[in-house]
Amino acid sequence: MFMDKPFLTDIKTLRERARQHIENGAITPVYQGDVQTAVRILNEALATEIVCTLRYKNHYYMASGIHAQSVAQEFLEHANEEQMHADQIAERITQLNGKPDFSPQGLATKSHSEYIEADSLIDMIKEDLVAERIAIESYTEMVRYFGEKDPTSRRVMEEVLAKEEEHAQDLVTLLETLDQGLFKEKAA
Repeated sequence: MFMDKPFLTDIKTLRERARQHIENGAITPVYQGDVQTAVRILNEALATEIVCTLRYKNHYYMASGIHAQSVAQEFLEHANEEQMHADQIAERITQLNGKPDFSPQGLATKSHSEYIEADSLIDMIKEDLVAERIAIESYTEMVRYFGEKDPTSRRVMEEVLAKEEEHAQDLVTLLETLDQGLFKEKAA
């Protein structure tokens, strides 16, 4: 069941191609993606991650009430992870010879999620959960778009997506825990 064609290009050809257009860095002749589109949508993901970082930081500092300390710690953990995602995405953009867009002017319009402050812990958690659900949907679409044409961008976004799904579950658990605690407090 062996194929007639070898799995890899012969070594001599690989070496010759690697020397051509070395200024393109990681973009080699076998890259099948559309670099401009990849950079554009990765910059949208970058903006989304930055906005999420800022919202989580705001919620961390503004959390108050009887359950605030544990919930605030979760907000801080998520903020730090969102910042790591932003860094991973920015690194991928530079690997594609693109420019990561950190400009504050375009963050709100490029971000898929919104920056919404909230007054209560429950509302903060709900806003963060909505943002995570938006990220999950848009990042799933990005993963499908990158597919086999850009496996590295796909893998970066798959890693970020997995963490966003974990964040969403954390937030659902927090809501359930707080709802039960509030119900018990009201019943007493």
